[in-house]
Amino acid sequence: MGGQENEQRGAGERDLPARRERRWRTWWSALRSTRARRAGVVLAVLLVALTGTVIGVFAGGRVSTDIGPFRADLTLAPAVRGGTTVDIPPLGALQLDSHQGPTHLTVGLGALDQRKTEALIDDPASISRASQSAVTDVRNGVLRLGLRTLGAAVLVTLLLAALVFRDTRRTAWAGGVALVVTAGSLGLAAGTVRPQAIEEPRYEGLLVNAPAIVGDARRIANDYSRYAEQLQRLVGNVSQLYTTVSALPVYEPAPGTTRVLHVSDMHLNPTGWQLIRTVVEQFGIDVVIDTGDLTDWGSEPEASYVGSIGLLKKPYVYIRGNHDSPRTAAAVARQPNAVVLNNSTTTVAGLTIAGIGDPRFTPDKETSPAGSGLTAQVANQVIGAGETLATTVRDSPRPVNIALVHDPASAGPLSGTCPLVLAGHTHARQISKLPQVDGQQPTQLMVEGSTGGAGLRGLEGEKPTPLSMSVLYFDQQKLLQAYDDITVGGTGQAQVNLERHVIRDPAKGADVPVTPTPTRGGSESPSPSGTGPTPTSPTPSPTG
Repeated sequence: MGGQENEQRGAGERDLPARRERRWRTWWSALRSTRARRAGVVLAVLLVALTGTVIGVFAGGRVSTDIGPFRADLTLAPAVRGGTTVDIPPLGALQLDSHQGPTHLTVGLGALDQRKTEALIDDPASISRASQSAVTDVRNGVLRLGLRTLGAAVLVTLLLAALVFRDTRRTAWAGGVALVVTAGSLGLAAGTVRPQAIEEPRYEGLLVNAPAIVGDARRIANDYSRYAEQLQRLVGNVSQLYTTVSALPVYEPAPGTTRVLHVSDMHLNPTGWQLIRTVVEQFGIDVVIDTGDLTDWGSEPEASYVGSIGLLKKPYVYIRGNHDSPRTAAAVARQPNAVVLNNSTTTVAGLTIAGIGDPRFTPDKETSPAGSGLTAQVANQVIGAGETLATTVRDSPRPVNIALVHDPASAGPLSGTCPLVLAGHTHARQISKLPQVDGQQPTQLMVEGSTGGAGLRGLEGEKPTPLSMSVLYFDQQKLLQAYDDITVGGTGQAQVNLERHVIRDPAKGADVPVTPTPTRGGSESPSPSGTGPTPTSPTPSPTG
């Protein structure tokens, strides 16, 4: 008996590690299962909370309020990036980079209140009085919108969680997550508000309405107090558009402002002249500057295309492009309001302008070796034109405010000779700074796109090339203080975009990248990243 008991006791001792291992595996399996269940519950709570938040924002993120004489709808929606859209039907919309965060605010100005409208018509001074309350109206409306959105997001999440979980604790957790997410998003938007965003709106809509909605460049605000004035002016301007009998109210530019319209590369597109006439009239343009390529082949029949210049009734300063022949330049010179520059200067509307024509004539790039723009000979020609003009600018008895070249590759030698160089040729808008010369003033290069949508070439791609031009605003010292980039959808498209850019320190120019200076002989430098669609080529571009 004793031996059998000892044998059983020994067997039990040998099985002890195995039993411990089985208990450990059972405990670890239960722990892993518990962790997996908890992780699943957390993910489910998060998913329900986010779903409920999105549904709640879409369902409840809307309020109606009075903004001046308008009944406006304020709407919040989830978005990848923040910002504000001000819809002004049927005039268009303003896009404002007003804040950061995953929320987008839309302000839709609806119909005018009948009683207020009658008061506006009977007493025009009431427009000013109504607009004074615009800032307060918007602030109160946005506050109510935020509270309503927060409440709707939490309420919808609680209802959804109750249906999904049927558990009080999990429902409460989901509601708490919705509260944190929504409040955090709204707090991020409030904490990153940029009141100065209204100074530089992007306008989308009918071009004829752009000046009245965006406002005069001379009245751009520099601090928060001026922001209130801008908002009041916006409401007042739009109110007048709705209530006045005339198509547009007349806004006198600030004293001393000079408005220049920069066009380039028309390439025989008759639509370009219609657009130019509209902008000249609506923006009160003082002088039009054309940096070349009016035609395609420079032939005599094409010379009749320039007859529309005389209809503008404004000074028209022109330099020849590589697609313009001498007979094209002569046809422009015959227009009563035109000035053709070829290594010469002129003073128009108080601005001293110097310009030189493109040294090439390459209407057919397929058969003209000089048209490639890639040889050392062509580089020397184009850069040499810039050097020639730079000498003329330095010898000018009056300081030159603007220098004109067709190919931006000619601009390098002009650095330090004048504050601004205008060019075209590349069919792509770009703003950059030339490398500064020690002891000389900074020089900014503005390359315009194709005002004619590159002519027939604009139809070769999947989308037509847009028509583009820029309105430049100069102060009393003839320094560039702001500019409007105008882009019209290509042939067959009617969308018009206007984007206002403000130069905070006109003496220094815009805060933009530096364009490398091309060297003679065709050597290349790395291309910079500019503000336009594509960088300016450091060597003569093959683009027509």
